Amino acid sequence: MINQEDFNIVYEDNHLIAVNKRGGLLVQGDKSGDHALGDLVRDYIRIKYDKPGNVFTGVIHRLDRPVSGLVVLAKTSKALERMNQLFREKNIQKTYLAVVNQRPDPFENTLLHWLVKDNDKNVTKAFNKEKRGALLAELSYSLVSSINADHLLQVNPVTGRPHQIRSQLAAIGCSIKGDLKYGNPNKGFENTIALHSYQLNFIHPIKKEPIEIKAALPDNMLWQKFRHLFDQ
Repeated sequence: MINQEDFNIVYEDNHLIAVNKRGGLLVQGDKSGDHALGDLVRDYIRIKYDKPGNVFTGVIHRLDRPVSGLVVLAKTSKALERMNQLFREKNIQKTYLAVVNQRPDPFENTLLHWLVKDNDKNVTKAFNKEKRGALLAELSYSLVSSINADHLLQVNPVTGRPHQIRSQLAAIGCSIKGDLKYGNPNKGFENTIALHSYQLNFIHPIKKEPIEIKAALPDNMLWQKFRHLFDQ
């Protein structure tokens, strides 16, 4: 059963479908057996277009479960293959928004860390120096606005490592609001954190035209105080 609160469609054509997912929703099914975005989008397509039998929806990239915002899925195997290539070759410009607990110093910077994932604890640790088995992670951030103790950052990851934004911001003392796993109290947050996949820019893999898609901010008090800064 499709719950309209789980996601909304922000872009769709014959090859791709992009949705704005709520924080707390899995992108791809896991051992928990909880409903996942990929299955829900497949159901949406089957019902909307009255398609019998199997419906193809390829998960191109993932967001951590508590993260909200843009996820793009492929509607054909050709689109999936070509979008995967765009991500591998870093030809997708990704823009995230994060509300953090401390104002960063400096206000904008590029961060380079070596990340080590603890799969048992499902947590990633960021190191300033290379370590055996670690993966290099790069992102840039800039301070957009501060309202009292809430500081809004624009974050542009270059690499796509597990928990990259969460661990790298925590490493500079700017943990994301609600992200208990990385040192921020989760009071007032339910299965979500203040990290939002806001915008994606890329060349359409089939049409070969520039695509820019945005996902409206989550509808809660923390995000809505910054709503005036964005053209919704």
